[in-house]
Amino acid sequence: MTELVGRFELSLPPGWQHQIPQSPLVTDVQKMQFVLDLAMWNIANKTGGPFAAAIFERTTNKLVAIGFNRVVPQTCSLAHAEAIAIALAQKALLSFDLSMVSSTGFELFASGQPCVQCFGMTWWSGLSRLVVGARATDIEELTEFREGPLPEHWPKLLGNRPPLPKVEVVQDICRDEACAVLNNYTKSGGVTYGPGQS
Repeated sequence: MTELVGRFELSLPPGWQHQIPQSPLVTDVQKMQFVLDLAMWNIANKTGGPFAAAIFERTTNKLVAIGFNRVVPQTCSLAHAEAIAIALAQKALLSFDLSMVSSTGFELFASGQPCVQCFGMTWWSGLSRLVVGARATDIEELTEFREGPLPEHWPKLLGNRPPLPKVEVVQDICRDEACAVLNNYTKSGGVTYGPGQS
C-alpha cells in the first residue's frame, strides 16, 4: 500500500540562476525571446517540456519570477511553466493575489497559449496581462500535447473578468520562433505527457 504523503514541492531545474538576463527587458519581443530561450534551455538540458514563462512588473519591467515546464521530472501534472512562475511570484511578493501588490499589475509571458489548467490559474492569480507566443493549434500540430477544452472565446473571458483587474491578452508575439521551439522538442524525441499519453 502506498504511504500517504503530506507535502510536495516544485522547483526550478539546477542552473536556472545562470539564465537570468543581465540587462533589463523592456519590449514584448525582448521578454518573449527571453522566455523562448528558457524553453530551449529546458529542452537542451532535458529538465522538462518545451514550455517556459516569466512574470514582470508592468511599470518597472522588473523580472519577478520565471517558470519551466517540470511535469515529468517532478512527477506532477501541476508543474506547468505558467503555474511555477505564478507560484514563485506569489511567494516572492507574499500575496496569493497579485492584483493587491502593485497598482499597475503584473504580466505573464508564456511561450505557448495556456492549456485549460493554466487558463484557470491565470484567472485566479491576479495578473493583469498575459502575453502568448505559440497558439494551442500550433502546440497540437507540432507536438502530441493536448491542451484541453478551453472556452472558445477565452481571451474575451479573461478580458471581461469581474471584478477588476481585467486580464489584457496579447497573442502571437514571436509566434514563429515559439513554433520553432516546439518543433525542436518534437525532433529531439521529447516526451509527450498528459492524461493517457504517458
